[in-house]
Amino acid sequence: MTNTLHLQSRVTLSDGNTMPLFGLGVWAASPGQETRDAVSCALETGYLHIDTASMYGNEEDVGIAIRKSRIPRNNVFVTTKVWETDQGYDPTLRAFEKSQKKLGLDFVDLYLIHWPVAGHRKDTWQALERLKDEGRVKSIGVSNFSPRHLKEIFEGGQHRPTVNQIELSPFLQQRTIAKFSRAEGIHLTAYCPLARGERFSHRTLQGIAEQTGKTPAQVMIRWGLQKGQTMIPKSANPVRIRQNADVFDFALSDEQMRLLDGLDEEFRFCPNPLDHP
Repeated sequence: MTNTLHLQSRVTLSDGNTMPLFGLGVWAASPGQETRDAVSCALETGYLHIDTASMYGNEEDVGIAIRKSRIPRNNVFVTTKVWETDQGYDPTLRAFEKSQKKLGLDFVDLYLIHWPVAGHRKDTWQALERLKDEGRVKSIGVSNFSPRHLKEIFEGGQHRPTVNQIELSPFLQQRTIAKFSRAEGIHLTAYCPLARGERFSHRTLQGIAEQTGKTPAQVMIRWGLQKGQTMIPKSANPVRIRQNADVFDFALSDEQMRLLDGLDEEFRFCPNPLDHP
């Protein structure tokens, strides 16, 4: 994989569908022109994966930018998510209707449970299974699920989650969740893969950036890609959107990967799924 990765590289999920290993996250991108411009820039750069969520408030703008790009719908992979306050069987179906209407798309490539909600994990998952069976969603998965949460929806489920989207970077590797997900054939997607820039000045990261002639952000993205994870760095800055995609003309050595693997310090921005009720 290391030597053959490119901007449109895809991974085959457990349900047989494929998903790009690289994409744009639009968390915290302001609804309106900022999101539209960011998505348009990403698509022009060659990104084919856009990750949004109902909670972000910018699904409509993502859909507008995709349609404006005139890229065939089947070529662009779109992920969105059901928020905590919309979970439960019927509420989830209604939430999806709203998201699909805002996106303006005939189907969604990947629909995720944004966070596990106690008492609603199974029925929310059953709603996602129905959406998949009806063809309105191609693949279904979860976000911020610990092994305990995953085991709960395994019981009686007709479909297994294809993806677990969690906060991941060299400085937060969530090994317990990552190991369990991989063992169960669940693909990992990394959000906050750049640790929001808070560790760019770390000596080890800086050293590897100098060795490779790349930026700390590019090294962090490349680390995740070589781990086999889908990476969805967020940016609304056109220069950074293009820089983030410029990670396919180099590879990190085994020693550089080992050094980056050693940076885990539980540096997180979001709650720990292991502590989530």
